[in-house]
Amino acid sequence: MYTQLEIESHLDGKLQIAYLNDEKTYNSLNKTLLSELRTFVHDGSRDENVRCLVISGRGKAFCSGQNLKDAMSFNDPDEDRVIQRIVIDYYNPLVKEIANARKPVISLVNGPAVGAGAMLALICDFTLATESSYFSQAFVNIGLIPDTGGTYWLPKLLGRQQANYLAFTGKKLSAKEAKDLGLIADVFEDENFMVNSMGVLEQISNLPTKAISLTKKAFNESYDNTLSQQLDVEGILQQTAAESEDFMEGVSAFLEKRKPEYKGK
Repeated sequence: MYTQLEIESHLDGKLQIAYLNDEKTYNSLNKTLLSELRTFVHDGSRDENVRCLVISGRGKAFCSGQNLKDAMSFNDPDEDRVIQRIVIDYYNPLVKEIANARKPVISLVNGPAVGAGAMLALICDFTLATESSYFSQAFVNIGLIPDTGGTYWLPKLLGRQQANYLAFTGKKLSAKEAKDLGLIADVFEDENFMVNSMGVLEQISNLPTKAISLTKKAFNESYDNTLSQQLDVEGILQQTAAESEDFMEGVSAFLEKRKPEYKGK
């Protein structure tokens, strides 16, 4: 099914990890890989057995950004707005798929994350990274603007000053600096990265998935809402959460003083 992703299944299928698997180009993005990532998130989001989706990279890099040879292969003398078509047809659908996924989508950054590769990591619900990895909004180095949701998320995550600074300069930001700025969630030593990351992923995979999905939905809607509108959203989504099997299990486990066994329903 996948030609440029390597899929690993853990915890009886609850945890699905997609590895970008083109080490010779440092996992650069092309139209096939972008389509496969979208399919991975789309299908995993709708699979009742799946509780957590993860994107990572094989080899020395997480993702080096857009494969320029692939992008330039779109050049057709009979076609206009070639780059815009790539963004609209391949990048934007993936960004929306991750944002609207019903399951948590987490990125494990194992090395450099550059340009669209940096944004691929950062548009996930949260990001874990190795100490040696770094992030760069390198679009400016070839005369482009941040895409892959960059102009939407960077000002919200960093504020205007830092977003402008990183986008205008393409500065390499170490994983520690990225965490200190609130750009990513956590950083682990390289040698302990997978062990520590798997601990987090296992925890997420065993939590009440529907509540996480509804929390994600509420956070997404908050960017366009007033306080009053958002309070209304909270009331509606809280009732939805309270009607879930996981809520009943959580309450029962609390009253019975035992560990809950959530099913993600």
